[in-house]
Amino acid sequence: MIVKVHSTPNGKLFAICDSDILGRVFEEKGRQLDLSSRFYQGEEMPEHELGKLLKDCYVINAVGKKSVAFLVRLKLIDDKNVMTIDNIPYAQCAISPL
Repeated sequence: MIVKVHSTPNGKLFAICDSDILGRVFEEKGRQLDLSSRFYQGEEMPEHELGKLLKDCYVINAVGKKSVAFLVRLKLIDDKNVMTIDNIPYAQCAISPL
């Protein structure tokens, strides 16, 4: 997975994208996933390392089968909240501080 960490005034926002779809644009019914933008262009990161970092973020934006499935396994999102564009799954979640 490719991970880009964005620092914002509210905390860290993580953009996670499957490496095999990075750089592509998907469209369906007037909706678009633009994975060619700098927003997603980060560094390759294994799941175990990413899992440790997620505790420090407040929003996660995930695109792709592997990335979304990873968040489902961690119970950060429910699979019924996953959307698709051109058969590419994507999801967003906000992390509440404890």
